Formats: sequence, structure tokens, C-alpha cells
Amino acid sequence: MTTTSPSSALPLRRLREATAETLALTAAAAAFVPAGVVALIVFLTGDHQLAIAYVGMFAAIAAGIVAVLAYGAGRFVVLRSESIGPAISHRSRASLGFAVFDTVAIGIAHGAIVWFVTVLSSEILASSFAGAPVYAPEAAVIVGCAGALAAYSAFSSAVRMSTTLLSVVLALFLVFGTTTAMLTASNKEWWKMNLSSLGTVWDISGIAFNATLIFSGIMVAAIARQATAPADPARALTRGDSTVRWTLVVVGFFLACVGLVPVNVSIPIHNTVATGMAVVFCALVVALKWLMPTLPMAFIGLGWTFLVVIAACGGLFALGYYNLTAVELVAAVAIFSWIIVFLRVVGARQADAEAKLAPASA
Repeated sequence: MTTTSPSSALPLRRLREATAETLALTAAAAAFVPAGVVALIVFLTGDHQLAIAYVGMFAAIAAGIVAVLAYGAGRFVVLRSESIGPAISHRSRASLGFAVFDTVAIGIAHGAIVWFVTVLSSEILASSFAGAPVYAPEAAVIVGCAGALAAYSAFSSAVRMSTTLLSVVLALFLVFGTTTAMLTASNKEWWKMNLSSLGTVWDISGIAFNATLIFSGIMVAAIARQATAPADPARALTRGDSTVRWTLVVVGFFLACVGLVPVNVSIPIHNTVATGMAVVFCALVVALKWLMPTLPMAFIGLGWTFLVVIAACGGLFALGYYNLTAVELVAAVAIFSWIIVFLRVVGARQADAEAKLAPASA
């Protein structure tokens, strides 16, 4: 008797590596031509000599869109793969709905990562080649290459997606998003106020910062289902796993609200959701030992260590040693580092459980 993978798990069953590479290269080739042609048409209608920053922004937008579409195509290929066809036919509408939500949220994260990387690269190149022009044909090739790389990377990620890989995607998204916001900030002394001041201006920096918070929250909510899914489809979700799942959803909701309501829009709402996120996170860390007792004690101890560090930084802020930005950075790094490590620990636990089930499915 063959045991199917749980419907809530992301990977289901991976394609063969050779097939995955062939499809990824096909997606890259399919993205290169339309991205380059559209860019050439747009560039030829304007000035023939283009600024590097302009070309970089166009390439970032094009590559971001391509990455979202390529990730969606990759997940569709996996879901419709012949090897997992019977499993798909038994999925409920709710399960398919969650799968679509996960795909959209994580796909947008891939698109945002590509956008951040391309924008940062163009900023570096523009500074290195100050005043250097780029002509339309060359610019179109650059945009086409950016689209091809985005398609290859996103498609490859989609067909190999797992809980562990999700932690990498979340980490990259957070690092590139916040770095882009800091480097492109119009007020270079934003750090004298607080971290939230990055999102108060409607420019690249503000959009990058608020979008990072919003989509990080959506990703955390989407990831919560995969992180707490039982590896054995015959085992029901425990009360502890369910509590952890919904607690992470609440953390993600609060995080998204922090980006949706910048501090210049409403200070009370912004501070309430930010404080609420921190309180819920602390409660989860404290209760995790009883909610998920199979987790290693080293990870439980790591969570308590993060809480002590955050509390110590808060005390130093009260004494006037640290400013608010430093405390917010430490708290943000601690919270997201914990979530990323949690995903990796849970992914390892799920892999071990699936390995035990493998002999029974043979």
C-alpha cells in the first residue's frame, strides 16, 4: 500500500533533478525573448542613450514580474506532475485554496527578492559608472538576461520547495528588503529616530520597507501551515501544533499591519500592532516547550536566550545607553532569526519522519 504525502506539505513529491533543470532552463529561455523585446520597444520610443539607473529599474520590475509567474508555473508543474496525480485528486477545496494562497504569497516574495537584488545591483553599477550611457539594444539584452535569471531561479525554487528552503527565502527577503530601504533612504540620519521612520516617506526606501513588512507577515502566515503540518498523513494535528500554527498566523498578521499602517499614518495603531507582535512572540517562545515537546532543547534554549537579549537591550534603552533604533533592530533580528531557525528545525523533524515512513510506502 502506497502512502501519499500530507496534503498540507509543500514539496508533495519532487520531480527528477534532470527534469527540473530542463524545465527551469526552458522557463529561462521563454522569459528572455519577451522581456527583451518589450524592453527594446520601450527603450526605442524614448532616448537612445539611457541612464543605468533607469535601465536597472525597468529590469527590476520586469524580472520581479517574471519571477512571480515562473514560481507559479513551477508549483503548477509540481502539483500536476504525474507522480502525484492521485494525491491531488483527493485534496479538499480548502486544501487547494491554502495551496493557492501559499503559492501566491511565496511567489510574490520571490519577485520581491529579485526586485531588491536588481535595484541594489543597478545602484552599485550607477555609482561605479557615473554618467555612463547605455544604448537601447544593449539595455534590452540586459533586461532579457535579468528576466531569464529570474525565471530560472524562481522555477528551480518552486520545484524544489521545502520547509528548509522556505527559511532561506524568508531570510533573503528580509535581508534584501531592509537593506534596500536603508541604502535608498532620502534621510541618511533616519537611524537617529527609529526603524519605522524608513516607512514614512513615499519613495523607493519607504515602499521597500513597508512592502517587506507586509509580505513578510503574509509569508509567516503562509509558512505557519507547512511548519506545523504532520509528516504522517494518518496522524491528526495535535492541539499544540494547532496552537503554534495560529500563533504564527497572528504574528504574521500583526507584522503585516505594521507595514500597512506606518507610524506617520497612525502612531497608536502602529505601536499597538508592533507591541502585540512582540508580546505574542514572547508568549509563543515561553510556551513552546509544552506545545511542541518533541523539539530539541537546544532550540528551546535559543528562544529563551533571544528573550533575554531583547530584555537586556530594552533595559539599556531605558538607561539611555541605546537608542530606539538599536533596540528595534535587535528585536527584529531576534524574532526573525528564531522563525528561520524554527523552520529549519521543523523541516529536519519532518524529513526524519518521512524517512521512517519510506519503508512502509515501498
